Amino acid sequence: MEQVLESGGLFRLPRPKTGFKAPVLEPALRMLEELGGLGRCRRLYASLEARGAGDFVDGALEALDLRCEIAPELMERIPRSGAAILVANHPFGAAEGLALLGRLRQHRGDVRVVANHLLGRIPGLRPWLIAADPFGGSRAARANLACVRESLRWLAAGGLLVLFPAGEVASFSPRHRTVLEASWSRSVGTLVRRSGATLVPLFFPGRNSLLFQAAGLIHPRLRTALLVRELLNKRGRILSAVPGRPIEARRLLELGSDEAVSDHLRARTALLGRRAARAAAEAPTPALEPLCDAVAPRVLEDEIAALPPEAHLLESGPHRVYLADAARIPWSLREIGRLRELSFRAAGEGTGSPCDLDAFDAHYQHLFLWHCENRQIVGAYRIAAGERILAHRGPQGFYCSTLFEMDPALFERLPGALELGRSFVRPECQRSYAPLLLLWKGIGAYLVRNPRTRYLFGPVSISRDYSDLSRQLMVAGLGKCCLHQELAPLVRARDEVRLKRLKLPGFEGDLLGGPGQGMERVSELVADLEPDGRGVPVLLRQYLGLGGRLLAFNLDRSFSDVIDALLLVDLHRTEPRQLQRYLGRQGAESYLEAGGGP
Repeated sequence: MEQVLESGGLFRLPRPKTGFKAPVLEPALRMLEELGGLGRCRRLYASLEARGAGDFVDGALEALDLRCEIAPELMERIPRSGAAILVANHPFGAAEGLALLGRLRQHRGDVRVVANHLLGRIPGLRPWLIAADPFGGSRAARANLACVRESLRWLAAGGLLVLFPAGEVASFSPRHRTVLEASWSRSVGTLVRRSGATLVPLFFPGRNSLLFQAAGLIHPRLRTALLVRELLNKRGRILSAVPGRPIEARRLLELGSDEAVSDHLRARTALLGRRAARAAAEAPTPALEPLCDAVAPRVLEDEIAALPPEAHLLESGPHRVYLADAARIPWSLREIGRLRELSFRAAGEGTGSPCDLDAFDAHYQHLFLWHCENRQIVGAYRIAAGERILAHRGPQGFYCSTLFEMDPALFERLPGALELGRSFVRPECQRSYAPLLLLWKGIGAYLVRNPRTRYLFGPVSISRDYSDLSRQLMVAGLGKCCLHQELAPLVRARDEVRLKRLKLPGFEGDLLGGPGQGMERVSELVADLEPDGRGVPVLLRQYLGLGGRLLAFNLDRSFSDVIDALLLVDLHRTEPRQLQRYLGRQGAESYLEAGGGP
């Protein structure tokens, strides 16, 4: 309620000691109090006092019919115990602080809100507040130093601290032509640095009324005088709030200064408010032809049983991994094509055709996972040895050539390269990580047999199931931190991904942080934006986890507008521990020894 709680009493404008006569001044002040809602708020407060017993916060929320709504699965992002700082935007004034306090007290009891010291004049609120002075001056400096000390004591005791770091309510900015907050106080960075507490950003959508915004253009104090009115006009409202994922203090401290931490949190909180509509809703769903019929299990079983022994790479329980040329598995390849389309459609991708097979399948090899008991193909990759493709078909023999223009010098720099692509695991098996792991172990078995293979490359898709903003963050962020600076100039997308500049009003800093922040920070931001909490796609994470580097991004309009990230992995630079995971200890040692690795 900011400056409306003056020395003249609660919810009452101060009366000057000299000047206009009382018969003239008093009616005018009463009229202003009614216009600003002070009279109604005074009567509401008096009714709460008259009730006597009961909790003031619950009583005020009940009287205002006001509450804060946070989805149960998102509420679990806020720690139930231990030191934590929750930072939020400040769109309304008192409403969001009161409603959030009521909701958080249902989650854990040890909550304190850093708030305007004038609100401490309300006895029922005082136990829940840590007082700050937003008005400036020497007295404010002393008060705010005491506020920081008390906040640190609260965090040291393992409590939850709620901050509105803007200090004042969001208002219309003529410069930016939108409603936005002032710069956030750097004290939030100070608290993170000195407490080591986990931090959770939270966003309230919405803004105050047009009258409030217009009043601020005339004079800021007019806007302030309307804050009580803005509280009362939220009566009967449900204020939704979106918490982001918890952030460890050490991750924030990597940003450097307290100012950088505050700026990053402000932008990250604003991003929660930009959770874009789902990509499937943004673009019309293309017409999809019915899938072709499944191949009979007996036909698949007979065809696989006829493969030569060398086609069998490994087995684990009922699973077996095979590698075969297309000519040896015509029926299995047809089923692979059907399952590809089925799996890609489930992820918002796909060709829209009955079966996903193309001209490259005929001269590629196919690595697939077979479940002996269920008699079904569980997942697959297609692979192509670079030297073989270049010798017989040239650079155009690679599927990547349909997406990217690749300078011949690139392949001269990559002897022993293997293109991977078109990978899938059928939808009902995706809940388990085992199928993908077995496919990767199958690739590991191939590498042990072919130790001259040093490089893995291929496109990894970012589907349109991600929001446009998430895809923009991935392209911009991963392109910044994971680009192969030396080889990327040798590759150009055939349909370049055109990025819109990410505009967060009033924020001009680097949302992704400095060098070394990497994929994890990008994934955290994406997870905050996506309703299901997913970050960077799993396969993309796998390649980058092997030390992969990006060469380019392409927009594939013929494949449901997915964004293809062209990745390159130098296996001789992959951590031995990672290689052992897929090749086994002896396999990794023999591979590196035979291939001339480090």
